[in-house]
Amino acid sequence: MDSEKKTKEFYDKLKTQLYDTSLWPTEYLYKFIVKSGSNKVEEVETIFNNLGAVINTTESKNGNYISISISVKMKNPEQVIEKYIEVSEKVEGVISL
Repeated sequence: MDSEKKTKEFYDKLKTQLYDTSLWPTEYLYKFIVKSGSNKVEEVETIFNNLGAVINTTESKNGNYISISISVKMKNPEQVIEKYIEVSEKVEGVISL
């Protein structure tokens, strides 16, 4: 199975789960991990500009990674998934949790 098909299946399943577990619009919490010492945090923050997002960052114990938590009101599961895809396409090496 190719990775594009796996990715589509993953997002289809996520969309179904989001519709089943939340009333929309709702606050959604994104979590990402990036390597320290780069501008990756700023790249992720830029993607969520003008959405009223609350963004918190935490450096790992050894200082090698930074976790980014973003709480933002989203209209629907499709909008949630669009942001995951945008982050994965624009921020190299980001890990989505």
